[in-house]
Amino acid sequence: MTKQSEFARRRRAAENERIVEIERAWRGSIPTEVAAQFDEQVRAAKARGPLPPQPDMAPGTVPNPPRPGREPKPPKADNRPRRGR
Repeated sequence: MTKQSEFARRRRAAENERIVEIERAWRGSIPTEVAAQFDEQVRAAKARGPLPPQPDMAPGTVPNPPRPGREPKPPKADNRPRRGR
């Protein structure tokens, strides 16, 4: 764990106090129905939890497929017999 300077701790505490102050002012400026609807949306989002991870797909396919003419080349197949001595 990294030690933080006292100045940084005080600054962070002051920022947190200011954020709480701003949020209180914002909540006071909106109608109670809107605030209740917002709280309900926040609760629903927290109950839902994080989204599941996206499926693993080949590079270049998600979200955009390669442009026409820029598709990856197929691997070379060496059909020639080797020259032996």
